[in-house]
Amino acid sequence: METLFQKQAQLLKNTSLEIVRDDINRIHWDARLVSIRGSRGVGKTTLMLQYIKQHYDPDQQQALYCSLDSIYFSTHNLLDLAMAFYQQGGKHLFLDEVHKYPTWSKEIKEIYDTYPELKLVISGSSMLNIINADADLSRRCIPYQMHGLSFREFLLFYKNVRLPAHTLQEILGHPAEICGQVNQVCRPVGLFAEYLKGGYYPFFDGNLTTYYIQIENVVNFILEQELPALSKIDPSYVLKLKALVEILAHSIPYEVDIQKLATTLNLSRNTVLHYLGCMQRAEVLQLLYADSMSVTKLQKPQKIYLQNPNMLYALSSTEVNIGTARETFAVNQLSRNHRVEYGKTKGDFLVDGAYTFEIGGPDKGFSQIAGVKESYVFADGIEFASGRKLPLWLLGMM
Repeated sequence: METLFQKQAQLLKNTSLEIVRDDINRIHWDARLVSIRGSRGVGKTTLMLQYIKQHYDPDQQQALYCSLDSIYFSTHNLLDLAMAFYQQGGKHLFLDEVHKYPTWSKEIKEIYDTYPELKLVISGSSMLNIINADADLSRRCIPYQMHGLSFREFLLFYKNVRLPAHTLQEILGHPAEICGQVNQVCRPVGLFAEYLKGGYYPFFDGNLTTYYIQIENVVNFILEQELPALSKIDPSYVLKLKALVEILAHSIPYEVDIQKLATTLNLSRNTVLHYLGCMQRAEVLQLLYADSMSVTKLQKPQKIYLQNPNMLYALSSTEVNIGTARETFAVNQLSRNHRVEYGKTKGDFLVDGAYTFEIGGPDKGFSQIAGVKESYVFADGIEFASGRKLPLWLLGMM
């Protein structure tokens, strides 16, 4: 176990506290069992290490971070580690990449039941299932979902511009005030254009070419490793999954014709629907339905988007349609805390069953949502709100 503490010491040494995401204050770290799920690269590991660095003296060895895909666990098991850690006075055990450890749910359940004074934090893929795993942890665990950077967080991470978060109700109710606040400290229109191409993941180094290669690697890892392991998809179908993503990357937002898609991929209709659902849970795609409250397993979505606009730019081999990027951004930001549905006949999106949003450029008008109550235009390329026409980048301030 001393080896693990040495690794942790090196990781903590390289962990900066200069910028810490708001998620660190949202998580109830004192709970006995917390799970943090999220796509690869969104910052789960960094957040755990930052919390340890903020709250524990490394010399006392009361907190331990380890990744369960470490070589250490090829000759050691989790139960023995937890027992040794607890017996020497350990209080908080942070276990990363738990889905890489075959019997993770059973052993964590046993640790939870055996050592009631030991706090556990587990993290893993956005597909991590605490309910239908080998041992049901749902009654014991407080789950959190971690996302990539919002536009507001991008401004903090990459431009050193700190701004408060707002609810959707605040944005709709007081847009002029919020726009004035933002425009006092930065020029949001140009920065938002940067964000759409390179700002969602916290590992952007300023080089779009290498950044897009990293994003492609993230997607390949999800398709090649996580989906076969966590969704029981036959590895021989991975090439078909990649072909599906490529088709969608060049035709987003995809007006769904499942039968045509199935014929192109030489798969059955139900198999395509199953794959789409798996890729949504894996945070590769975003599926939009006309009535998300009554979605069935074999119901086709009305529209399909890639998960975030940076992924769209990274995976598309042709010029990205700016309208597609705008809609992808809107769905990505809104779906974190709100129910987003296909707008059917009027508007692009229906949000929480109450608000109708139309997304477009600076000249976008109200003709498509005329007469619709609680309807708003979110337009790219504008700095200030004008009545119910609001800047699109405002959706990134939530």
